[in-house]
Amino acid sequence: MRNVGIVIALTVLLSACAHKKSVSIPIPPPAPAPGPATVPAPATAPTAPPAIAGQSAYTETGIASWYGHPYHGRAAANGEIYDMETMVAAHRTLPFNTWVRVFDEDNNKSVDLRIIDRGPFVDGRIIDLSHAAAEALDMVGPGTAHVRVDVLRWPDTLEASLFAVQVGLFRDRHNAERLRQQMESRYGAARLILREGDQERWCVLVGSQTTEIQARALAQRIRQESGEKSSAFVVRVDSI
Repeated sequence: MRNVGIVIALTVLLSACAHKKSVSIPIPPPAPAPGPATVPAPATAPTAPPAIAGQSAYTETGIASWYGHPYHGRAAANGEIYDMETMVAAHRTLPFNTWVRVFDEDNNKSVDLRIIDRGPFVDGRIIDLSHAAAEALDMVGPGTAHVRVDVLRWPDTLEASLFAVQVGLFRDRHNAERLRQQMESRYGAARLILREGDQERWCVLVGSQTTEIQARALAQRIRQESGEKSSAFVVRVDSI
């Protein structure tokens, strides 16, 4: 009887197991073997160092020229002696000690320069390069080039300055004074500035604006009212 009971119990147990569903448990794949350690790439120095507070990105396109003698060895507008074999430049409105990259759009060459001087005072041109910079861009012979000017770094501090509109450049001071009086009667403020070089020229500046935006608006007004479309442009007046 005992054997019969054991047989019956086994039969019931096997029957119960036969009605259960089989469950397949996936076996996780083995962890990949550790490979060689990855060395992070070194950080790349930014092309353009961060600007100072209140300054933004600046890009300008136009005609560049270059200047050498007789300005070589003379004091630049910021007070330092101009050496035409160093990488410096003159700009009409950018603050002194601003670093810019000048890209020649014709031959894809570029140079990095520091602004130390004012100019060019010829309408249609946007920057005057040193002789060394002009050589680097292969523009000594042609004299001018189509360029793009990008600010790389603004100066750490800004000197007090104003903005005005240049409306004329004269060899004869009397002619310059006559235009100055006309501009003063119409726009309230005008002055003469002597530009030294191979030949002395008298520059007529109109207005005394605290921002370049205001000066550009004044230049636009002067062009519209005078009927001359390209004779007035903005300059920074560094000594106030």
